[in-house]
Amino acid sequence: MAKFAATATAAPVDLETGESRDQIAATGSSSFTPDTPSKAATPRRSFEFEDRQPTQRSFVTKTWRKAEERLPAPVTRWSRKAVAWIKGPEPPVLHRINPLFEPIQTYPTRLIARLPKQLRICLFAAAFILWVVLFGVIISDFSLPTNLAGYGAPVRLGCATQLWPNAQSCGIDGRNCLPFDDSAFAFNCPADCAGTQVLNPRAIGNQSIVYRPLVVGGTQDTATDNALVYRGDSFICGAAIHAGIISNGRGGCGVVSLAGERDSYGSISRNGISSVGFDSSFPLSFEFNQTAQVVSASKKCRDPRWDLLVLSTMFTAQFALFTSKPATFFAPIFVIIFFQIAMASDPPSYSNYPSLASTTLGRFLPAASVAALIYRFSVRKTLLNCKAHVEKPILWVGGCWVGALGNYTFERIPIQRLTSHDLHQQPGAITALIIIVLVLFAVVLYQAWCFRTEGRLPRMLGLYAILGVGLLICYGIPQLSLRIHHYVLALLLLPGTSMQTRVSLLCQGILVGLFINGIARWGFDPILQTTAALRGDAQLGSGIPSVVAAVSGSNITFTWDSILRGYEGVSVIVNDVERYRGVHPGSDGKFTWTRQATESPEYFRFGFTNYLPFGSISYSDFTNAGIWWLNGTWSDPAPGRTLY
Repeated sequence: MAKFAATATAAPVDLETGESRDQIAATGSSSFTPDTPSKAATPRRSFEFEDRQPTQRSFVTKTWRKAEERLPAPVTRWSRKAVAWIKGPEPPVLHRINPLFEPIQTYPTRLIARLPKQLRICLFAAAFILWVVLFGVIISDFSLPTNLAGYGAPVRLGCATQLWPNAQSCGIDGRNCLPFDDSAFAFNCPADCAGTQVLNPRAIGNQSIVYRPLVVGGTQDTATDNALVYRGDSFICGAAIHAGIISNGRGGCGVVSLAGERDSYGSISRNGISSVGFDSSFPLSFEFNQTAQVVSASKKCRDPRWDLLVLSTMFTAQFALFTSKPATFFAPIFVIIFFQIAMASDPPSYSNYPSLASTTLGRFLPAASVAALIYRFSVRKTLLNCKAHVEKPILWVGGCWVGALGNYTFERIPIQRLTSHDLHQQPGAITALIIIVLVLFAVVLYQAWCFRTEGRLPRMLGLYAILGVGLLICYGIPQLSLRIHHYVLALLLLPGTSMQTRVSLLCQGILVGLFINGIARWGFDPILQTTAALRGDAQLGSGIPSVVAAVSGSNITFTWDSILRGYEGVSVIVNDVERYRGVHPGSDGKFTWTRQATESPEYFRFGFTNYLPFGSISYSDFTNAGIWWLNGTWSDPAPGRTLY
């Protein structure tokens, strides 16, 4: 429990100058005229909030008085007691952190305060410039080579980059994803790709995977000198970690070679990733070049995020420890953490560092404008005259790093997105959400009590009532869905931390970190999104074809009676490759397939398709996989649907 005390008569010390306000007033007392009466001091109700003496009753007060006249006496009496309780005690009690071992905690700032003001400004600027220089030097040292073992400059990949995105993207027979073999290129992967997962069910033959890395295969192929072969739609970086080409903690470079069609892909667990098996053919496969020349060149290529994180952590701790004014504390820490997240710890997709720097600067400028408002209305009130200069780095800065590094610190929490679909789909998500809500509820109750003792609870209740009404209006807008992003959640909760308690220090730091992470990684995503944008790659919930199969020797023929309204034809996916897309207006459809996999079963899925203007194509959901076994028998698709 945070310690606090009322300090109505205490004279706060400005640690930047080492003088108290009483001393400053004493030095100017020679110009005071004794015969001139002075105004009585009016105590402040809280930091930065000065009471204004009302000249007349407000409209709300008059309306409330008139309403009270019509209410029964007991109701009026209890309502007045409730209002008096919400207003808080008179006089209000301001919260100040009483630091443990105050002389020790204030020693760094008292030491700096002895220096001349100009020298302090120079030291502050020099420290920040030193961080900028070191940050740039480290990034330059880890820049990609221009030629990796004769394969050219490495292509910078994201953790979820695939050679074969899905059956629809690659088109009929996969023609949009050519070539399938006789090609190789160098690549670079960032760190921490082992945790990248598919967030919606993904069909692989007659299987469906979700919340696991999309890595198919990875067993040795005796036809290619026991190389580890992966199906073409696997995450390249996840497969590289699985194969041991790069490390998850440092990322790295490698060379991928396209290996063409394979008849089967085994399942195996290696390097913390369990791959998925597939027992039929697929036209595109890849393996990794592990020659001595490639391995040697790859060792010079790794992700600098951890080196930069150590550097940025040291400098944020330094600014937190040796500054006492809220502005000199908040500004450099916000800038350092923002650029650390945007350019190293959780960057958006980028091709090179200049393009990443351009994206980061484009997001930083509006984020800095919002940060100025966050400082004015929340951070300044929490940090003003706070003497806990060791607790601030631990609680506020530590909490800020926890929130900003959410891709690591919150990785184990089974909540990817705050949507109804995701919460019901991911195991443990609802339980985790209940625990989080209970913790937040306890913190909100404590903060509300503190606001009451400061006499600010009515204003906070009014503010959150306005915010709640605004969210309800957004929720009710037709054809758009409300989505609470990282930065929106932080902005909603930050006003509730605008007081000086230890709980406020910790919570405010975490919320500012969440704001930084949300903007640095994703930008200012809209709070209102269309249903399609919110759904992403989830299932549509549409109708699916009803198909009848007839086997004749090495051929199998599928027929369907009707086409769903709004669609024009049927798409047939064989072994996760689209093999047929037909339009049959006003007539029955039919598709015949000749067996190609002679030593394995073949998997068929069916969905509706529609041709849109400008060459676009839309698809319905697909059936689960029906199986044509080697003995010629046919198994109908199981109930349910898939997306791809």
